[in-house]
Amino acid sequence: MDIFEIPSGRRIAYRLTRANGTADTPAIVFLPGYMSDMAGSKATALFDWAASHDRTCLLLDYSGCGESDGDFAEGTLTRWRDEVLALIEAKIDGPVVLIGSSMGGWLMLLVALRLEEKLAGMIGIASAPDFSDWGYDDAQKAQLERGETVLEANPYGPEPTPTHAKFWADAQQHRLLDAPIPLSCPVTLLHGQADADVPWDISLRLAERIASEDVQVLLSKSGDHRLSRPADIARLLAAVEGMLCV
Repeated sequence: MDIFEIPSGRRIAYRLTRANGTADTPAIVFLPGYMSDMAGSKATALFDWAASHDRTCLLLDYSGCGESDGDFAEGTLTRWRDEVLALIEAKIDGPVVLIGSSMGGWLMLLVALRLEEKLAGMIGIASAPDFSDWGYDDAQKAQLERGETVLEANPYGPEPTPTHAKFWADAQQHRLLDAPIPLSCPVTLLHGQADADVPWDISLRLAERIASEDVQVLLSKSGDHRLSRPADIARLLAAVEGMLCV
């Protein structure tokens, strides 16, 4: 693990394995989900695959997450997007394939819209764009509008999952599903139909909105939100290989 200090002074933890080949070979950049980090099974599998296939791969922890500095309550999509862009600018010279999991799939789109010619492709894993809108009921939205924190049961740990008003207000300004998304790169969207957190039709809506004609949606009938079973990881790596033409 290394530390990169972005211009604002925040210290962002990251891992980077570099290919020995040319700068024209796309680098993989993995964006974890909400309250997740680069130590997860999907991130680790991608990093190990890249190292063994002589590919560049960048992992990171958003500020306030994992090994990075900061307070999670200060985290927003804008803040985390800018951290990702700063790291890509500093560490990756050539094209980039973005891979985003859950909230990372929303952040993937926001980063992609800023990368321009560096964007070579995207792979979404249970992508959750606009979850600040469809993921909360009216009472919760009213609570967040009052500046309060919403706490929800966490199926992945003992502590409740917080949504802070600052994150929610920022996220509402980044909604994408109500208009065309002007991205023309190849896109693969993986989603489990047993996902209890992000409805799988979100990936179908996203596929419709992305301007690219090269968009695939791959559904796993028994797949849950994490898509981290060995078979799920194998499908993810196959999608990476297909996009990188390995």
